[in-house]
Amino acid sequence: MEFDTIIIGAGAAGMMCAAHSGGRTLVIDHAKAPGEKIRISGGGRCNFTNLDAKPENFISKNPHFCKSALKRYTQWDFIDLMAKHEIAWHEKTLGQLFCDGSAKQVVAMLLQEMERAGAELWLKTSVETVAHTGDTFELKLLREGTPIAVSAKHLVLASGGKSIPKMGATGLAYDLATQFGLTLTDIRPALVPLTFSDQRYAPISGVSTPVRARANGTAFEEACLFTHRGLSGPAILQASSYWCEGDVVSLDLDPEGGLFEALRAARQEQGKRDITTILTRHYPARLVQHLSEEMQIKGRIGDQSDPALEQLCAHIRNWKQRPTGSEGYRTAEVTLGGIDTDGLSSKTMEAKTLKGLYVIGEAMDVTGWLGGYNFQWAWSSGWAAGTAIAQRSN
Repeated sequence: MEFDTIIIGAGAAGMMCAAHSGGRTLVIDHAKAPGEKIRISGGGRCNFTNLDAKPENFISKNPHFCKSALKRYTQWDFIDLMAKHEIAWHEKTLGQLFCDGSAKQVVAMLLQEMERAGAELWLKTSVETVAHTGDTFELKLLREGTPIAVSAKHLVLASGGKSIPKMGATGLAYDLATQFGLTLTDIRPALVPLTFSDQRYAPISGVSTPVRARANGTAFEEACLFTHRGLSGPAILQASSYWCEGDVVSLDLDPEGGLFEALRAARQEQGKRDITTILTRHYPARLVQHLSEEMQIKGRIGDQSDPALEQLCAHIRNWKQRPTGSEGYRTAEVTLGGIDTDGLSSKTMEAKTLKGLYVIGEAMDVTGWLGGYNFQWAWSSGWAAGTAIAQRSN
């Protein structure tokens, strides 16, 4: 069976590409349903983009690579698409946009756009082999147990990274990319909880507090959640993308910087109170108990000198942690690194050394922050490749 374009992966990027690639397009995926990451994201409401999406919110060996696609297909373009399909949405914190209803609406929208473009979708279909002969890609597939041979001039790798293997992530795109001469950057789990081998935070599991979490010079100010295994919450997930094994993560438990003056005022007004009692006005009681044991916080507030309070606040504002690891691809929202962008065109997502081969979405070395950025990269890169294929076919 001959097609103009074959897209491996019916996720956000793959479906977006299929909606714009024109001609005879086939999208294949080994899953039972398309867009599974979309469906589960944002608690089932899909954090589909971010109002503030810009190149600075993405991590890559080449920080300039993402600029072209993000500029040509923006968050506003995707918002317009949502409006066209009458899907209501709302903004949460930090520019994050979510569906009012269900993430399934976004999947349905993309399927409608694919259908409008005439693209076919084959689910429960696995890739057995891929070869390139002349100017054609030859694929041997297994569709619901039946062998099928297909070919196309354009092959798009849109099968994502290794994160969340229970949803079928395999790293297939990496294998095919290297088969065709592209190189990989180092990959590791990102947007992932960090763990400690001694389970030191098990006693305060479930406690959450606002922090500024810093890893390797980059800081994020959001909530930190203490868990049985270690640290989680938005601030930690963000910092994890900049953290490597052996590195320190610094937590500022007073991100607004008002604790020292608050403690001085309490010393003046309620000097007989225990300092831990005062701290429970600013932090959850279980966290204060944990801090008091680790930092030797004790005694009456009235007995604390300014230098003693300054030292305490300095410790609270630079609480150093050295995680032993992360929860890995099992819970990581994305894979950091991937197919090296040096081998790709930033305008079309096409491989520089093999005409007709494209890479989009999470498979390549472009990783967004938490908060809708990775979906925006899926939309932008998918659109860029799809429109480039359509223009070449015309």
